[in-house]
Amino acid sequence: MKTRSIVLALAALFAAATASFAAQDPHMGTWKLNDAKSKIPAGVGKDATVVYAMAGDSVKITVDGVDAGGKPTHNEWTGKFDGKDYPVTGDPANDTRSYKRVSTHVLALTDKKGGKVTISGRIVVSADGKSRSTTLNSTDAKGNKVTRVEYYDKQ
Repeated sequence: MKTRSIVLALAALFAAATASFAAQDPHMGTWKLNDAKSKIPAGVGKDATVVYAMAGDSVKITVDGVDAGGKPTHNEWTGKFDGKDYPVTGDPANDTRSYKRVSTHVLALTDKKGGKVTISGRIVVSADGKSRSTTLNSTDAKGNKVTRVEYYDKQ
């Protein structure tokens, strides 16, 4: 009986800590693209909605948008903000993604395909937590460097 009480208490403590982390982390929640503020080069896809949610002791990020041709896209990533590569599903251009916490409001992002970096960038949440920007750097099919800056509003 005593062991059961201890296990239940620890489970409750873990759940509370996870909920507290999610409530305090400014990245958590649903983010909708603000097209008017964004600077997305022609011929580049865009992420219309990004959702950050707790998944146990990890974070699940779901991205819905459109590719360069206007076709719907959907990809998912589950991992930690520890800079390690975790699988990304639904993204034909990338097979792993990593996020590294730079500060409370800043994440560094790296996408890879076959171990080679395809996208790198930073995600910055505003001090009030109501908006965020992503600056993503990649190389197009012709070998030219491409930078896109996307602005999002928290929903």
